[in-house]
Amino acid sequence: MPLFRLTGKRGKKIAVNEAELLFTEVLGCDRISLYLDAGRPLSLNQFRTVARALKRRISGEPIQYILGKAEFMGIMLKVNKSVLIPRPETEILAQTVIKYAQECPARGKKNILDLCTGSGCVALSINRYIPHARVDAVDISEEAIGVAKKNALAHNLKVNFIKSDLFSNSELSGKKYDIIVANPPYVASLEISTLSREVRCEPRIALDGGDDGLKFYRRVIGSACPYLNDMGFLIMEMGFGQKESIEAIARETGMFALVNVLKDHNDIERVMVLRKVLSDSAN
Repeated sequence: MPLFRLTGKRGKKIAVNEAELLFTEVLGCDRISLYLDAGRPLSLNQFRTVARALKRRISGEPIQYILGKAEFMGIMLKVNKSVLIPRPETEILAQTVIKYAQECPARGKKNILDLCTGSGCVALSINRYIPHARVDAVDISEEAIGVAKKNALAHNLKVNFIKSDLFSNSELSGKKYDIIVANPPYVASLEISTLSREVRCEPRIALDGGDDGLKFYRRVIGSACPYLNDMGFLIMEMGFGQKESIEAIARETGMFALVNVLKDHNDIERVMVLRKVLSDSAN
């Protein structure tokens, strides 16, 4: 039988594995000890800590924000309400970038740009698995950049974080990349109110993709070409049902060819790989 079976006011049950995560964290023990010492009385401070944490979770706050951390690609990252919680689907994005970077023809160190970096999860994963790559990562949020820098420091990873609205920072001027990766906001504005309470706890700036959810794809695809080396890749995460619209945006520019579309574990088209087809002289 599960040790914990928690139900909120609206009948929402908290998964047992989340309860285990929560209790082992606040009590400072591992899962086995949690069960072996199940009859151990809590101190008053422990009881209050657990009670506060459970109250936050039952109210809909994600377990990752309560614990202040989330795992991504084998890296434990600090997270708070300034950044989107890293998701398993985004691991497919990171894995795709790593694969294409490793397969690129040898031209010395790979230069990679991560747009909308948030917690830094994608950029840091790239640096961990391709330590010789030069990685720049940008986000419009000063708070998000602060979280990402702490994550890099905690894992001794070297990523150059830049506060920028996509390509607007002059520090990016004149730079060329082999791969540009982006996990932009892609939820349509009117759909945000329909999302779960957990997702609505996350920063709206990281979710809201404009009227049709495609605002940032237009901006990224329309601006990326000058920052890519010839035959460089633009690799993006996308939402459910957005593949054809994003492909049409890319086709209209005449600057990119569709290389691949990868599905997530739920058979949803999740990652699009585009390749630059025009030389700079043709732009």
